[in-house]
Amino acid sequence: MERTFIAVKPDGVQRGLCGDIMKRFEQRGFRLVAAKFIQASEEHMKNHYLDLKDMPFYGGLCKYMSSGPVFAMVWEGQSIVKLARMMMGETNPADSKPGSIRGDLCVNIGRNIIHGSDTLENAQREIGLWFKAEEFVSYTPCAQAFLYE
Repeated sequence: MERTFIAVKPDGVQRGLCGDIMKRFEQRGFRLVAAKFIQASEEHMKNHYLDLKDMPFYGGLCKYMSSGPVFAMVWEGQSIVKLARMMMGETNPADSKPGSIRGDLCVNIGRNIIHGSDTLENAQREIGLWFKAEEFVSYTPCAQAFLYE
């Protein structure tokens, strides 16, 4: 099983979309193993988005992401990094298909409501930035036998 980091951004939190986003991951069959509601510092966000530091929007993104609370989560499942990216849709909601989170719930690239790790390596790094080992819960959902062979 893979793990990925997913965060509902400040715009998604303000719009009350945390539950709707969680529901989509739960309905897909993924398992939530850690979650926290937190307002991160701008320094934390600069570290989180370090791979984008040379992009012109980096400073504004970090400032925005630290402007309000985010709902940070770790989800587990087979091929979850790839599948979560598909569920989220394109970074620009205008390019996202109906049925995706961004395609259904947002319209502006600067307010695209959700962050998800783009690679397994980045997922591991991001999870380590947001969660300590003792914050994870281990359990077997009763539906697991109906999701995986």
